[in-house]
Amino acid sequence: MYFEMRTYTIRPGWIGAYMDHFESVGLPILKRYAELVGYWFTDIGELNQVIHIWRYDSLDQRALKRKALYDDAEWKTDFLPKALEMLEKQETKIMYATNFSPIK
Repeated sequence: MYFEMRTYTIRPGWIGAYMDHFESVGLPILKRYAELVGYWFTDIGELNQVIHIWRYDSLDQRALKRKALYDDAEWKTDFLPKALEMLEKQETKIMYATNFSPIK
């Protein structure tokens, strides 16, 4: 099992609007291509961040699903233009679960 952790830094003052847009527009599209493990926002430490984790069976599956997402017309027209205006930075990590991890 592979997990992708994405951390987005949102422009100050836009976190609520970003989360609303993601929940109503982005998430229904993304759920076609990946399994959401969790979604959080920061309150202490580096602010204006959202962190989400997605589960994939393999890196090959991830590559295929991400390509399908990038080809999705709704993703390109309904979600990305508005979302990108609110982003400052994006970081993506691929993580592997240990044999003792409660989430595998």
